[in-house]
Amino acid sequence: MRHFPLTLLLFLLTACASGPTFNTLGVDPLLTPQKVTANPQPATGKSVQWGGTIVSTANLQNSTQIEVLAYPLDSDGRPKTDGAAQGRFILERTGFLDPASYAAGRQVTVVGKVSGTRTGRVGEADYVYPVVTATQLHLWSAERGFGGTSTMFGIGVGGGSGGSGGGVGVGFGF
Repeated sequence: MRHFPLTLLLFLLTACASGPTFNTLGVDPLLTPQKVTANPQPATGKSVQWGGTIVSTANLQNSTQIEVLAYPLDSDGRPKTDGAAQGRFILERTGFLDPASYAAGRQVTVVGKVSGTRTGRVGEADYVYPVVTATQLHLWSAERGFGGTSTMFGIGVGGGSGGSGGGVGVGFGF
């Protein structure tokens, strides 16, 4: 029982752990897909951290391209889809990413470099997509818990005999 406070503290720290860790050193936090579309030349080669909802995924010979509807990010880097959309972008990643996992409607966050723009279509309208070559990529789970994670634990002590009972219980949810 004398180690109970330390054990409880360790459980609390573990339960409050946040989402993935992104290396955002050198990332320009003010550069959005809309800003790159409006003025692509100065943005080329700059590092960004963008995220949003996947619109479509296409596998090419040696890479995967994901069209993303961009949203602002929360402190963990998860897209805040209740905010205003910031335009669309193309995320490029070397290798194969399964379209069943990277399906339309899933949320994704990328850290990478702006490699230019590409013209495409959204419906019948022409659209200029900023292209980001991914160095880090995170596919978010469908559930949204505190900080992008969902951890629950409980601690309880109880006892009693012959109808007399007593006990103490503690529970935490994050």
